[in-house]
Amino acid sequence: MDRCDVRVRAYKNGKTFDQCVQIAEALNPEFKRMIDGNGKILWTDILEKVDHDELIYKLTLKYLRRDGYDIGNWKIPEVKKYAI
Repeated sequence: MDRCDVRVRAYKNGKTFDQCVQIAEALNPEFKRMIDGNGKILWTDILEKVDHDELIYKLTLKYLRRDGYDIGNWKIPEVKKYAI
């Protein structure tokens, strides 16, 4: 039985997963500057900036959490710095 190679599956606009990872990593410095300047950024602002691409959106939130930001939850849909 033939199987699909998940590593080269095309996502939105024909991008591979690796391309989506690179795009998310490239957008994070801009989001970090916005958070540092304004104190927070809303999930909707991130979603608009990534052109409603769910995979890039989720990867962006994942990488912001990895870099030490509080990504909120469904009650508080915003990303901000952790209060120390």
